[in-house]
Amino acid sequence: MKPVRRVLLAGASGLVGSEVRRQLLAKADGPVVVSLLRRPGQSVPPRDLEGVADLSDAARDPALAEALRALAGGGFDACVCCLGTTLRQAGSREAFLAVDRDLVIRIADLARALGAARMVLVSSVGASAQSNNFYLRVKGETERALGERGFERLDLLRPGLLLGARREKRPAEQWGQRLAPLTNALMHGPLRRYRAIPAADVAAAAVAVLSQGEGGRHVHEHDALVALAGT
Repeated sequence: MKPVRRVLLAGASGLVGSEVRRQLLAKADGPVVVSLLRRPGQSVPPRDLEGVADLSDAARDPALAEALRALAGGGFDACVCCLGTTLRQAGSREAFLAVDRDLVIRIADLARALGAARMVLVSSVGASAQSNNFYLRVKGETERALGERGFERLDLLRPGLLLGARREKRPAEQWGQRLAPLTNALMHGPLRRYRAIPAADVAAAAVAVLSQGEGGRHVHEHDALVALAGT
């Protein structure tokens, strides 16, 4: 596969996405990063570009397509999607679906239409379209939909609990982070996949897979993410 020179990054202001952005731009010979944001950030030229759009209804908003076409240059080589919310934050199942499934698919479709051959999605451990758990079923449905989009390479990153400081408050997650050293120590064998992991390591894994040449569908859970991150 050809080298990645221009990346569309969705969810660039989040816990993982902001770290992906930082790591990509830290590479002296790294790609141009086009970050899709809700509001202007602190873009630093020449390799850091921003596409600002109202993402509240972006699954149907034609302005999103226009914004991406304007920033695509000669086209995207890859799309990295770190979008995600919680049922509590979204306020309803419908609002959660609009972000974690519909918007992700919309961005993937636009990226593919603008040339992206690679797609990297930060999903969740346990994601399955057949799951009885609503959250995991939506994640699985999103993964399945992206697999039908014709990307030459699709990387599905499935971390457990993310460790790191978020801008917004997530009480349950904060308690989980405090208990992570203990719970991680108790998770062995098949349970290792559920171990908590630093968001920076997930970001490093997302950056690492962009340089891998083999096509196809690749699923990365805890141990694979740690290996990719080099930690």
